[in-house]
Amino acid sequence: MRLLVIGGTRFLGRHVAAEALKLGHSVTLFHRGKTGPSLFPEAEHRIGDRDGGLDVLRGQTWDAVVDTCGYVPRVVRQSARLLSGAAGHYTFVSSISAYSMPLAAGADERAPLAVLKDPATEVVDAASYGGLKALCEQEVRDAFGDRALVARAGLLVGPWDYLDRFTYWVRRLARGGDVLVPEGAGDPLQIVDARDCARWILEMAGRGAGGTFNMTGPERPYRLGDFFARVSEILGVPSRRIAVPAAFLTERGVVPFATLPLWAPGSGGFMDVSIEHAVRSGLRFRALEATVRDTRDWLGGSEPPQPGARPELSIQIPPALTAEREAELLEQWRATAG
Repeated sequence: MRLLVIGGTRFLGRHVAAEALKLGHSVTLFHRGKTGPSLFPEAEHRIGDRDGGLDVLRGQTWDAVVDTCGYVPRVVRQSARLLSGAAGHYTFVSSISAYSMPLAAGADERAPLAVLKDPATEVVDAASYGGLKALCEQEVRDAFGDRALVARAGLLVGPWDYLDRFTYWVRRLARGGDVLVPEGAGDPLQIVDARDCARWILEMAGRGAGGTFNMTGPERPYRLGDFFARVSEILGVPSRRIAVPAAFLTERGVVPFATLPLWAPGSGGFMDVSIEHAVRSGLRFRALEATVRDTRDWLGGSEPPQPGARPELSIQIPPALTAEREAELLEQWRATAG
């Protein structure tokens, strides 16, 4: 298969490219040359900008396109229209955030989508991200019709994850000791290894399969408390997990899903969507043990860069708790709880 990956040098795109090359596909990577420009020398690299800098893609054809980094409808329209006659299939990686929130538990792909107050906005921030993703999806469908695959991604994890969410817990539980965790041990949690997504995307592209799919996992959501216990067990480091109430944490500036990653109180079904459609189509999940150990080995015991601002988005992500701040909060909680 001749494959074009838009954004093929960062996290999911990197895994798509690696898996495609391993399978013997012919891979073209379109990127700006800013992240991992020396990766995959066996692939063809086209350097450009998807906003007005697509000319390097003219005059070539591909069997399939995988677009991992589309956020603004006008920009996605450029690549989708240009490639509609040059590619047989187009996968657009969207987001569970494309749904209108709060989302009902068990919601499937027919759930209502987010609607922007200003559909013309190109400011990609926390308020607009989901609505813009929904509009980007429609641009791809308009250009490719039933040749379009829309993959609404949940929380992607594993090696090369540049956002300190899942990685925070791997690092923190690897240190052991007293670990601050949020109350809500029964809250659902959905995560999926980006490598499993890459494999599924390529299988679907190879079949020319279209449609819209929730792309997360596992087949049954984890429960937050069980997840922490399993990660600790996998790492082989004893820990005493101390559950602290949400009100106590938020009053002290702890931001759910950011300062304390994976914690999403009051988010409804955001971490509990139906993935039956994707599973029926062939999405499979490696064991959590493999994801945890591979992520630990990739981290190598070092602190990853704090995410801060995502350069392509107008979103500031507060850094996760430092060891010092966690210790302070635990001390304050013990004093309060008596």
